[in-house]
Amino acid sequence: MASVDRRNLDVGSGATASGPAVVSTAATPSTPPAAPPAPQGAPPATVATAPATIPQPPAPVSASGTGTLDGVPFGWPVAGSVLETFDQTSSKGLSLAGKAGDTVRAAADGRVIFSGAGPRGYGNLVIVKHDKELLSVYAHNRSLAVKEGQAVKRGQKIAELGNSGTDVPKLHFEIRQQGKPIDPLAVLPRR
Repeated sequence: MASVDRRNLDVGSGATASGPAVVSTAATPSTPPAAPPAPQGAPPATVATAPATIPQPPAPVSASGTGTLDGVPFGWPVAGSVLETFDQTSSKGLSLAGKAGDTVRAAADGRVIFSGAGPRGYGNLVIVKHDKELLSVYAHNRSLAVKEGQAVKRGQKIAELGNSGTDVPKLHFEIRQQGKPIDPLAVLPRR
């Protein structure tokens, strides 16, 4: 894999493809409630039932579940709470709380395309390419556990959380589709 010159690194430049975003969660099948038994000697009760095709909202996904984007399953990179949410103008991802040294995990299977000192404001940075159009970005790490070109699996340790390029320990996490940042909360499983 060719080396990346960090002075010219554009975090969103590596993914090019087209196609609609698909976000899905697991759904829980529902069964209509059973009618209570009729008392002996009473006329049969008329029970109104709803049509079997009533759309059900998706069931919440637990922290151990995953959300998907274009068929790629994603999980949370750290267990910490959300400090800052996605905003197209000021925050291209999430800021996630943690303690210095906490494990940062790959959010999805992929290949590391950058591991090193990132552009100004990102500190120690890992970028994982998941398919032709999806990248995940992990910034402000204390130390990096992966090298460029290395294949990673969802949940695998890729770094240790830190405060490189920022004032407090946290992870800045982005998901980019076709080079453009998207809201990670729309992809990650609910918790």
